[in-house]
Amino acid sequence: MRNAFLIVALVGIVASGCTATERGAGIGAATGAVVGGAITNDVRGAAVGAAIGGVSGAVIGNVAGRPGQCYYRDRNGRRYVAACPR
Repeated sequence: MRNAFLIVALVGIVASGCTATERGAGIGAATGAVVGGAITNDVRGAAVGAAIGGVSGAVIGNVAGRPGQCYYRDRNGRRYVAACPR
């Protein structure tokens, strides 16, 4: 368990120079790998956890990188970013 905390801390330090999306993806992937590996005691579980965590972290990081911006969909289903309503 101590190794897991060291890995997550190391990823946080390394990712400090990246964009919010890249930081979110890196931290999410590392955390997902640790959790997936701990739950399943298997490399496949760690890989699946890393994939899910990476994608989730990237989405969260992308949104966090745009303060005051919201995602919208038009009537044709296209997604766009605009200022959030106040």
